Amino acid sequence: MPSWTRRLDALRRRRTRVVLGVTGPPGAGKSTLAEAITAATEDAVYVPMDGFHLADVELRRLGRLDRKGAIDTFDAYGYLAVVQRIKAQRDETVYAPAFHRDLEQPIAGSIPVLPGHRLIVTEGNYLLDDDLPWPTIRTLLDEVWFVDAPPDVRRRRLIARHVEFGKSPEQAEAWVRAVDDANAERIETARGRADFVVTL
Repeated sequence: MPSWTRRLDALRRRRTRVVLGVTGPPGAGKSTLAEAITAATEDAVYVPMDGFHLADVELRRLGRLDRKGAIDTFDAYGYLAVVQRIKAQRDETVYAPAFHRDLEQPIAGSIPVLPGHRLIVTEGNYLLDDDLPWPTIRTLLDEVWFVDAPPDVRRRRLIARHVEFGKSPEQAEAWVRAVDDANAERIETARGRADFVVTL
């Protein structure tokens, strides 16, 4: 039985809608855990923070396309607004965007959060960051779990992912060194603020 199942059971015993945050450095296994939790729970839905990536056209305008995934390449206030609606509008359907890997772009209105969804699993890099508006977002999350993995394992996963979606092995390694590792360093500093740590 995975280490997180008992913790999840305790959350599920609450009589109200629960929003569970899953965070950790790139390649640690956040999406894997979020998808496993959602699959194991009938009334759960997965809302990834990746849906709030700024579109490439906007990143290009801002001069940030070469570090996509950094904290300032997301619509953080848009994410805050959707999480607020998920918490407050429990009798209405709230639509969230998804990030489509084949397009490498966010697509609006892709994920319906239905009134019957009692567990919302939201996953992303910066849920425990102390720059605004992330502390406000944290107050809306019932718990935040930090997913950890050894750096060499994370880098292997990231290189394989980047190659799968079109980069050469050399480009993938360079991106991991220049972008993913820098993001991971920032995210690791917030580990102590997590409610629970999961190692994958």
